[in-house]
Amino acid sequence: MLKRDASASTVSYSTAGSSANCDAMTSACATELMNAASSFHKLHLKVKGTGSYAAHKALNDLYDALPEHADTLVEGYQGAAEKILDYTEAAPRTLNTVEEGLAYLRDMYQMVNALQAKMPYSELVNSLDTLKDTINSAKYKLLFLK
Repeated sequence: MLKRDASASTVSYSTAGSSANCDAMTSACATELMNAASSFHKLHLKVKGTGSYAAHKALNDLYDALPEHADTLVEGYQGAAEKILDYTEAAPRTLNTVEEGLAYLRDMYQMVNALQAKMPYSELVNSLDTLKDTINSAKYKLLFLK
């Protein structure tokens, strides 16, 4: 579960193993993915300078993919667990540079790893692998395609 200190960009991850905690981690991950789509979409509109076209295209691919990953995760989890999750509202992160976007992708990768370590449903572990592949692809494009 990605947690931010309201006064800073500090991120921590919860990894306790209860079913209730997996529920909370899954809903928090889905919320973060939906918020991240908005954050990366806004960043996509303001990148400029050398490599901005490549970043613009990479961020477009990313923000298009994230809501589908959130939907797949939630629908799969709610079906497997046979319960509807609760969601809390959180403000999207503000991203002003590609470097901030890369840091966010690294944070998201760690969040997904923490959830994956606690996920009791193998099919969702595989879905989370696909999400990590999307994150890694975006990092590659942002780092090396200029």
